[in-house]
Formats: sequence, structure tokens, C-alpha cells
Amino acid sequence: MTAATPFPLFPRVSTPAEYAAVPRDADAVLEGLDPEQREVATVLHGPVCVLAGAGTGKTRAITHRIAYGVRAGVFQPASVLAVTFTNRAAGEMRGRLRQLGAGGVQARTFHSAALRQLQYFWPKAVGGEVPRLVERKAQLVAEAAARCRVRLDRNELRDVTGEIEWSKVTQTVPEDYPAAAAKSGREAPRDAAEIARIYAGYEQLKRERGVIDFEDVLLLTVGVLEERHDIADQVRRQYQHFVVDEYQDVSPLQQRLLELWLGDRESLCVVGDASQTIYSFTGATPDHLLNFRTRHPGATVVKLVRDYRSTPQVVHLANGVLAQARGRAAEHRLELVSQREPGPDPVYAAYADEPAEAEGVARRIRELITPVEQGGGGVPPSEVAILYRINAQSEVYEQALADAQVPYQLRGAERFFERPEVREAGLLLRGAARAGSADPALADADVPAQVRAVLSTRGWTPEPPAGSGAVRDRWESLTALVRLAEQFCAGRLAAGRQVTLADLVAELDERAAAQHAPTVEGVTLASLHAAKGLEWDAVFLVGLTEGMVPITYAKTDPQVEEERRLLYVGVTRARRHLSLSWALSRSPGGRPNRRPSRFLNGLRPGSAASVVRTPGGGGGIERGGASGPVRKRRGPVHCRVCGRTLTDAGEMKLMRCEDCPSELDEALYERLREWRAEQAGQLGQPAYCVFTDKTLLAIAEAVPGTEGELAGIPGVGRRKLDKFGADVLALCSGRELTRTEGADQDGGSGPEEPARNSTEK
Repeated sequence: MTAATPFPLFPRVSTPAEYAAVPRDADAVLEGLDPEQREVATVLHGPVCVLAGAGTGKTRAITHRIAYGVRAGVFQPASVLAVTFTNRAAGEMRGRLRQLGAGGVQARTFHSAALRQLQYFWPKAVGGEVPRLVERKAQLVAEAAARCRVRLDRNELRDVTGEIEWSKVTQTVPEDYPAAAAKSGREAPRDAAEIARIYAGYEQLKRERGVIDFEDVLLLTVGVLEERHDIADQVRRQYQHFVVDEYQDVSPLQQRLLELWLGDRESLCVVGDASQTIYSFTGATPDHLLNFRTRHPGATVVKLVRDYRSTPQVVHLANGVLAQARGRAAEHRLELVSQREPGPDPVYAAYADEPAEAEGVARRIRELITPVEQGGGGVPPSEVAILYRINAQSEVYEQALADAQVPYQLRGAERFFERPEVREAGLLLRGAARAGSADPALADADVPAQVRAVLSTRGWTPEPPAGSGAVRDRWESLTALVRLAEQFCAGRLAAGRQVTLADLVAELDERAAAQHAPTVEGVTLASLHAAKGLEWDAVFLVGLTEGMVPITYAKTDPQVEEERRLLYVGVTRARRHLSLSWALSRSPGGRPNRRPSRFLNGLRPGSAASVVRTPGGGGGIERGGASGPVRKRRGPVHCRVCGRTLTDAGEMKLMRCEDCPSELDEALYERLREWRAEQAGQLGQPAYCVFTDKTLLAIAEAVPGTEGELAGIPGVGRRKLDKFGADVLALCSGRELTRTEGADQDGGSGPEEPARNSTEK
């Protein structure tokens, strides 16, 4: 196998000085590192485990380690493979390595590295070309479900697709899915046997059409390396030193691939933080990181705890979020120590309802981004982020920012280089580059001026348009290209290199291939998951209520602890300004029955609470004085379909919005109605005194199988459960009633109990 050609990319636009400051020798690479980072950089032999907290300079440490090894002659650049989890992170690593004089090192995602090897060896191992890669598997999953005569709505399609992905990265075959899902405590979106059939049908469809998905790339590479020892030896001769970033996010399948790459060698450096494990639903597990010293007894372990990102105030809160954490990851948490000057205290804010919360956040952001000379904070909009738990929360903030005339961008929405205006701009710039000096309007202009001239033909102006919406979004995209041109050229010229429009076009092509977008000058709206690996001067964490953080379907201890880590990741995205807020009700005029997230208890002013174990395992918030019983406080009711907090009594009984899709068992509903009529007749009371229509609907949709599941349905209280529970469960199981549970001797149970505030999904 020949040495792979490095994939060129300028991963970020830096200052001109950074481009020119390539270290002179190996020792110069170590300049500016703190003692722990220097230890990481200089331990070049044997297994190394770096436990790196948020903001502690882990990328700096491992890139300097690679560069030091290359400059010292210990590593050959082409023999080093650094793997991470996103194209953005891989591009960042490649750029830093080039600046450090180690440009030949391969820095890729797991999938990219595996695909490259698969494409190279497939003709030798299998013959022919690698099957076509399907980037979006949802359509095939939908077809497989249709073959199984299963109808999936949009949310179910997404969730079933996620279950298939989880199965593949945990190396679970279709027939083993039900047992594996049960063992892992996964909340399957459909019957597990049904998902297994869809999974098997999906695999059959792929075989029929000769295509593979992203998980297959890893599976097939593992298969080739396991079956063909000659190919495995060839790969190991090529790559002799490995670095794995974000090691806490490695799945069992990725770990297996890494082991095959390594063989019996131990030239491995892993970097991670168990407290930032937030992707377990995809198969990621921190066990590989936490067990590293067990697998490699002679490993060097270095802890990075000096936080260079956040102020002491932000770091103190981040440490506090994890202080009450439980579980194995919590036992290995790192206590961060801020290295920055003090800043403002985190702001805690409660609002009457969600629109009020969004308006308050938008107003505060407007103040922050106002120039200092006008009495504002002077923070650029691109250095501000609003982070929420689920994407459905973004809409109210989009509207509030638009009303406040604050530019924004949605992260995780349409990719930058796929936007129509960016694609069009690329075509125009490519044409202008080909024309070169033949175009008299561009002949004497520098590259940034040429870019401005080309984009002005499509309506770009130096000043932004009034208002917001699509016109402003288009302007922001084109302006990002102008700024990129200016910074790209400044960096090249500072390094003594000439630059042409063709060079810029090549840079754009490379960035598009790696999906490494330039900065758009707008406030970022993103989910907490999408914010991982990013940072801003000011962060607004919104919607921090029970049922949202932690999310309502986090019921077990491990699930709740992952939600805590998710909040920790959100807090540690902030450099200086941090705001945490929640709304007491969803809509104006709604009942103010929401509570702030349990994770803030003991941290926000005036709060103090203890977290206790509940039968469901999730932990409940309890408060108590010096004496007397401690009463469990119940959380809000959330729609089990879309997650919206419910305030209408009828919707709360159904545990879903009226207009959300349901899975009603109509035959069961009719049986329940007939049974209720008999019971009401025996009691001599109206039918609603047995169960209301809404409660019967909720039972027919949930189809409870146990007394606990039936008790979780609003409207089914203790007395109702004792009186009617056996009959209802028999009806739900499809059994015929052999006897009728008549009325109690006291003549009935009275009106139905009010709906309880529950955090059931």
C-alpha cells in the first residue's frame, strides 16, 4: 500500500502570524505548552491515555505531540493516523499539524479512514468496485417497513432508523435485536420483534440494490481486516502510530476496527473525558476510555484540568453540575481549574411562559451585541449561542430574534455549502477564476475585491439589508464568503505566498468536501448535542425545566446521568457570559406548574435539594425540613409524541397533543367502552365515574401490560386501580373476562381522580 496523499485543507482562518509561525525545530514545538500538555507531547512511546476536561487544550496537546514526534524523527508523517468523529474536528487537526510542520500526517474520521482503505483494498479482497454508499438510509428503512406491512410516521421512521444504526455499531444482527435492546435498557419506538423484522428487511433491500450505508463501511473494513491477514499486515506497515480524539465516544465497532489497525502494537494515544459522554444512544460508551489502563497496564496517564476557555465563574458552575453525579463516569470526573480572569456571574432567569423566555433572551442578546460605544457589550453575533434540548424548541427563538432584528443561523439545519446562494456563488467564482485577466473588470483587483465584485452581480452589498428572514440569510452567507476571502488572502500573503482567485476557489472546494463552513455572522441556534466541540463568548441555555433537562423519557439512572452530562457540555461551551433560563408554563396564561431542572438545585441562588432514588430508578427531587415526611414533587406532563409540555387537562390525560398522531387500538377502545357501560350500570352511576372517555383513549393507546404501566396513566388512581385494574389489564391483554368486578359494597368510587403531573413519556 502506497502512502496516502494528504487531503489538503485550511481548517480555520487564523491570524497572519499563525501562518508564518512554523516551529524551527522539535524543541520549538513545545514552546507555550503547560506542564501537563508538555508531558503529553513528549511521551512518544507506549500507550498514552489523556484525560482532558472541557477547554483544557486537548487538541493543542495531541497535535503538538504528533508534531514533536515528527520533528524529532520518531514518527514518519505518513505512518501516523489520527482519528476523530467529525469532519470539522479532522480539518482542525490537519490545519494545526500543517502549521506545526507536520503536514503529511493523516487526520480523518473513523468512517473516512475506513472508506479510504475499503476503496483501496476492495478490488483485491472482493473484486470489482465498492458498492455505492447511501448517505440517507431513511427511505430504505421506510420501504423495508412497508414490506413488513408496518406504517411508520416521520418520528417513528427516525427512531427506527436510529435503532438500526445502534444495532450495527454494537454488532447486533436483526434476530438478536430484541434481546440486545432489552439488555441495554433501550426504549424501542415500536415492538422489538417488529423492529427486528424491519432491520432484516432493510439489510435485504440493500443487498438487492447493491448499496451500503455508513455503518457498513466500518463493518466491511473490519471484515476485510479479519479475513485477509495479508491486507491487515499491509495496513499495519503503513500506519504504525495512532491517535484517537474524543475516545469516550467510541462505539464497540469502532473499537474493534482500532484494535485491528493496531495489531499487537501499543503505539496508541487516546484522548477523552468521560464527563462528556452524551451519545450513548448511538452506541458510544466511555468504557473503552475508563478501561484503558486495564487493557494497557503500562500506560502513561496524563490529566488536563487547566481550563483556558471559561472564566472561574463558568468553571465553578460546571464543576457544580457534576458534583452530585453518580455512576462510573462520575467517579472519574475532572475538577477543572480556570486559567482566565474573572468574569460576570452566570445569570439565572425564570419567565412566565416560553414566548416571554424567548423575548427576554433576544432582548439580552440585543444588548450584548450592541457596540460598546453605544452602551452595549460589543460581543459579535457569531460569538453568541442559544442552546436547547430538542430542535423543536428553536422556532420560538427564531421568531424572537427576528422581531429583535438579531441575525441568527441554525446549526444542524441545511449545510452551508448546500445553500443555493453558496452553490451559485461557487459557480460564479469558478467562472471568474477561469476567465482570469481576460475580464478587464477584475484584472487589476486583489482577490477579495474580485470576490466582492463577482458577488455584487447577485445582489451582495457591503451593508446588510433591513429586517431578517431569507433575504438576510442570503446576505449573511455571501458575506461569510467575502470575509473568508479576506482572511485567506491575508494569511497567504503573511506567509510570503502569492494568491489568486483560483487558489481561493480550490480552498472553497476543499472546505465543501470536508463540510468546514466559514463563520456566518449571526447568533447560533443549536441543540445541546449539536454544540459539542464548539464554544462561544456568550451562551444562553434555555428551557431548563424538569421533563426537558432531564428529558421526560430519561427514566433510568444512567439515562438521567447522561442528561446531567449534556447540561455540563452546554455550560462548558461558554467562555465568559452564561445565562440559564426556564419558563413556568408553555403558553401565556397557562398554569405555572413547571419547575427548574433538578440539576440546578443547590447551584442557583436560593435553591437546595437532595436527589433520591425512586422506584423507576430515575431519581426524584425531594425537599424536606428538619422533621416530618419528605414529599416527592412531580414533574410536568409532556406529550409522548412531540415532547411539548401539556397544560390542557384532556391532553394531559392522553399524554399527547390532540393533533399528534396516535396508535389507538380501536378494538380495545370499543371493548373498554362496553365494559365501562356494564360497570356504570352495576354502580348506578354515570359512565364517566368509572373512567372518562379521555382516560379510556389513553389506555387504548398505551395498552398497558402491568399494573405499574396502568397506574402511570393520568386518571387511574389508587382506588381505580384496586377496583378496576384486573379487568382493564385483562381486556388489554386480549383475554375474555371470566367474571365482572362489581361495585364495592360502599357503592362506588366517586368521580375520577384529577390528572397527575407526570414525567411519563
